[in-house]
Amino acid sequence: MKQQEARPNPDPVDARLGDRLAELRAERGWSLGELAERSGVSKSTLSRAERAETSPTASLLNRLCAVYGRTMSQLLSEVEAAPARVVRAADQQVWEDPAAGFVRRSVSPPHAALRGELVEGRLAPGADVAYDRPPVPGLEQHLWILEGELDVTDGETEHHLTVGDCLRMRVWGATRFRCAGPRAARYVLAVVLP
Repeated sequence: MKQQEARPNPDPVDARLGDRLAELRAERGWSLGELAERSGVSKSTLSRAERAETSPTASLLNRLCAVYGRTMSQLLSEVEAAPARVVRAADQQVWEDPAAGFVRRSVSPPHAALRGELVEGRLAPGADVAYDRPPVPGLEQHLWILEGELDVTDGETEHHLTVGDCLRMRVWGATRFRCAGPRAARYVLAVVLP
């Protein structure tokens, strides 16, 4: 069986993210098998993400954030330099899940002294991103639609949102974000830790 080769030049963010994921697992003294059991993600996928052989998906990061008790922004901020009080547009961290048609900009990244953050999300037409659990149970979210239409499912409740609408929710279970219209959806997500 041919061993898969590492990407010759992994994306720098993916490389730092892989290193941080490996550190988090090591801090807890977990094997890949233990993390796989806790997260529901295969050992091979976890290993490839830690070695930056693949760019992790939003769904994978969400599962790992739930296991490690972090929001996705907290995890992503841990692979950046220390956050500044003013975050210039050119310095805002952008992360993409091309397979899902999802782009995430950390407008106001998390900070140890603050409980809230702002995220800009963009979903391509037809994009559908589902999370099986929140990264932190009881996470407060305020979702404001700037462009397009978005169907958001929170547990059993589906909300159809259009430009200007704002959905406020505490997330305890599964959520789903689907671009419902013919154009891309763009939104602001305010996230507040419980």
